[in-house]
Amino acid sequence: MSLTQTLQVFEAFDSRFASGQTVVDMLTPYRAQGVSVEVLKIEGPKGSTDFVKICIPGESGKRAGGTAPSLGIVGRLGGIGARPSRIGLVSDADGAIAAVAAALKLAHMRAQGDRLLGDVFITTHICPDAPTRPHEPVDFMDSPIDTEDVNAHEVWDEMDAVLSLDTTKGNRIINHKGYAISPTVKEGYILRVSEDLLRIMEMTSGQPAVTFPVTTQDITPYGNGVYHLNSIMQPCIATRAPVVGVAITAQSVVPGCGTGASHETDIAMVVKFVVEVAKEFGRGTCRFFDSADYERLLALYGSLAHLSKRQPK
Repeated sequence: MSLTQTLQVFEAFDSRFASGQTVVDMLTPYRAQGVSVEVLKIEGPKGSTDFVKICIPGESGKRAGGTAPSLGIVGRLGGIGARPSRIGLVSDADGAIAAVAAALKLAHMRAQGDRLLGDVFITTHICPDAPTRPHEPVDFMDSPIDTEDVNAHEVWDEMDAVLSLDTTKGNRIINHKGYAISPTVKEGYILRVSEDLLRIMEMTSGQPAVTFPVTTQDITPYGNGVYHLNSIMQPCIATRAPVVGVAITAQSVVPGCGTGASHETDIAMVVKFVVEVAKEFGRGTCRFFDSADYERLLALYGSLAHLSKRQPK
């Protein structure tokens, strides 16, 4: 179960005083297990935020000199709160809650003797007073720092694959309460949806898998003047690793800056999915993409990595 960790993070983040130190305090009991947490405060044109980097070491992970692949988990958001204009957790906080709750669950498992083979790296940022911005069909949360700064801190070179967790309720594209996964994106290519991720999703949810479409616009840099569903796929512009979006969704259209709009059980389902992916990815039984298929695409059509580059204004 992941609901315990989800509720713990939910309550800790539902405060105007929430910060990176909040995450440090929650994970401090697991330092003896090798779990590490780094916090870096970043100042931006619209305020500041605390970037959090968490490492859950694996038994055969690269940091221990092993060869097991490393999974990256990114909690994507603008901010967990929009104070002073909104009081309480905003819908946009779901990605951060899920990422930190996954870290707590993996750390607890490690303390109980259930250690994964590969390293798991979790990143997110904590800002209880982020700005908002207009977006169609409903307003979004904005980030206090530039998108380039976000990308620079949330993806590590050590990540061999990335799950990007993000609230994705402010649209008419995904009309499903729960969560959905995207096709795999790698260096400008939108690849087929991973069969292994579909299998794990159906196993952990007990329901048919749900996916959502990704467009070329979504995998280009934010702020380039074209429409994006949201920023869920932005990690793909900062890494050569395959990226899959895990969207926390609703049947209705919900603004990212809306409060009282988070559903703890839906977030917990995402945490459970992420934990199971981490188990299988580290032991080599979960593939994000078919490498032979990808190499064939490169041979036929060349690189599309230029889609990740911000064009001059």
